[in-house]
Amino acid sequence: MSNEVHKRVVSVNVGMPREVEWHGKRVRTSIFKTPVDRRLRMTELNLDGDAQADLTVHGGVDKAVYVYPSEHYAFWHRELPGVALPWGTFGENLTIEGLLEPDVRIGDRLRIGSAEFAVTQPRLPCFKLGIRFGRPDMVKRFLQSRRSGFYLAVRSIGEVGAGDAIERIARDEDAVTVPDIVDLYTGNLDDRALLRRALNSAALPESWRDYLRQRLSERDA
Repeated sequence: MSNEVHKRVVSVNVGMPREVEWHGKRVRTSIFKTPVDRRLRMTELNLDGDAQADLTVHGGVDKAVYVYPSEHYAFWHRELPGVALPWGTFGENLTIEGLLEPDVRIGDRLRIGSAEFAVTQPRLPCFKLGIRFGRPDMVKRFLQSRRSGFYLAVRSIGEVGAGDAIERIARDEDAVTVPDIVDLYTGNLDDRALLRRALNSAALPESWRDYLRQRLSERDA
């Protein structure tokens, strides 16, 4: 699709787990990501040089890559004056441009570099985002901003690098968008038809579908 060439990777960011002190406790986290100036191999679970600290809530095949639009950084510069915000600040593996959440549907297939991916879910922040910024209110602020970013599952391994074009190679036009899922989760949207559409998405992880089934059951009660 020639109209997709303006969508591209701005920065590739990786980081290994480290221990930090937070409220008097030692916490293991991988939210600190650093941009790299070389192409990296993408495996089924992560990029070379990257790892998740707590696999019970992070990582796995459905969260192999976290993507965050570079356009959101201008908003955060206004929200957090004086705070340094290099690429990767939000823990993203790929900082991108030209592709925002409202134009991303669950199950979208993307080709980036020589790898192929499927969009699986939005990012819901945990307390470690507060650790990254040194302020616990960041979790609430991030969710309220509606600037969630999204996760990718790897469908075909390959290499990715800054400057790579992002090409959408397949989509289900009836699939729900990334913001739809966030709104269904937060309760900002109470739509039985949309809940059913979301449940029909094979790319949406089972944990999400379990939650939405519960919501639908409560809605129909």
